[in-house]
Parts: sequence; structure tokens; C-alpha cells
Amino acid sequence: MARNAEKAMTALARFRQAQLEEGKVKERRPFLASECNELPKAEKWRRQIIGEISKKVAQIQNAGLGEFRIRDLNDEINKLLREKGHWEFRIKELGGPDYARIGPKMLDHEGKEVPGNRGYKYFGAAKDLPGVRELFEKEPLPPPRKTRAELMKAIDAEYYGYRDEEDGILEPLEQEHEKKVIAEAVEKWKMEREARLARGEEEEEEEVNIYAVNDEESDEEGGKEKESEEGQQKFIAHVPVPSQQEIEEALVRRKKMELLQKYASETLMAQSEEAKTLLGL
Repeated sequence: MARNAEKAMTALARFRQAQLEEGKVKERRPFLASECNELPKAEKWRRQIIGEISKKVAQIQNAGLGEFRIRDLNDEINKLLREKGHWEFRIKELGGPDYARIGPKMLDHEGKEVPGNRGYKYFGAAKDLPGVRELFEKEPLPPPRKTRAELMKAIDAEYYGYRDEEDGILEPLEQEHEKKVIAEAVEKWKMEREARLARGEEEEEEEVNIYAVNDEESDEEGGKEKESEEGQQKFIAHVPVPSQQEIEEALVRRKKMELLQKYASETLMAQSEEAKTLLGL
């Protein structure tokens, strides 16, 4: 007795199946959603696309398919998603529900929302492909900024450099550098002194007169005074102006007189006056 599978493969069975399907044409999904003008058919094609997406999402979970096959599957899923969006827009135009607004979110097999909802999406093993995993890694949060009060806690005398000499390192270095600089200055002075002696120049140590005024400086000051006092009557002193030495002697005499008046008696004062008269001072 023949089995059912063998009966189905006989020529009579195939001829009978062809007779039953005669006159029936398998309807294909339109390439453009805008070519469909019936709401039920648009709903039907949308459901068909969702079925194809489900099958391919189930296939792409297998990481053993290889990188190229996984990439192809991921591209096909994204293409079907775009096509589904066109059909949903067409259904809305025909008066149907707005699936883009009320439809469920797209989730992966773990129940998480598929990353990249507004563009190209990655499913299943495609998320672990080289160069894709880095896209989903979140950047570490920057360290929180410290407040002014927290910064002031770490400020002490060492921050301002008051303890730089306590380490016993800085002072020896400074002393060594100071000796080096002094030795260089002395050596330079000796060389200059020898050079002057070789030229036959005599060294003369002159006392510095703090009251001396250079001719150039006096000329400059006089020129400035003339410029500032242009148009005004010049002042000429007809009284002899005392020199610096005469002023110093007068100050000394005045100081002596004050001391004598303070500590000497009247008799001593009178005797000193008589002595000055006799001496002609």
C-alpha cells in the first residue's frame, strides 16, 4: 500500500492540483505603496512585511552565520522596515489608523528598544560586529567639578611656597648658585681691572657727591622749565645763594647753640661770649 507522500507525487495527483489552481493568479505585493488604492489590501501587505521582518530577525540572532551573511540580513531588515513605513503612510492616506503613532516600539529579543530608532538599525548578532559595538558604548561621564569650598580645603602654607625651604634641597642649591654668581662677578671685575692697568689708566676712588648735578640733567631740567615758563617774566635772584657747605656749617652752629642753652648755665654762656669777643669770632 502506497504512502500519502508517494500518492501526492504521482502524475495524477499533480494534474489534479494543477486543475484546482487553474484560473487562480498569485497576487504579488506592489512595488510602490502608492499603487494600492484599497485599505484592506494595504493592511494585508503591511502584515506580510511584518511577517518577513519577524523571520529575518529570528535568523539574524544566530552569530554563526558569518559576518557577511549577518550584514546582508541586517540590510534586508532595514529595507523592509522602510517599506513598512511607506505602507503605514499609505494606510493613513486611505483613512486607516496611524500606525506610526499608535504602533508599538521596535524591540529586540531581549525586550530592549532597538538602538538607532531614527536611522539605520542593528539587530541580533549585527550589534556585535566589528566597528558596530563601539557605536553603542556610552562615553564615561566627566568627573564632577569641585566647588570653591572643596578647592580651598587643599590650600595651605605649602601651596603658597612657604615650606619650600623645609625640604633641605632648595637652600643648598641657592647657596651654590649664589657662590657661583659671586665668583663670576669677581672674576669679571678682576679682568676689567687688569685691562685698565694694562692700558696705563690710574684708579682713582672719588667720593660720590650726592648733591652733584650733571650738566646734561641740569640742561634738560632748565630746558623743561623754559618750555613750561614760556611767555612768563623770568626771575633773577640778586641775593647770593649759600653753598651746601655753608648751609651745613650753619646747621652745626645752630645745633651747638641749642645744646649750650639747654645744658650750660648763664655764667658759662657769658664767659663763652667774652672769649668769642676777645678772639674776634
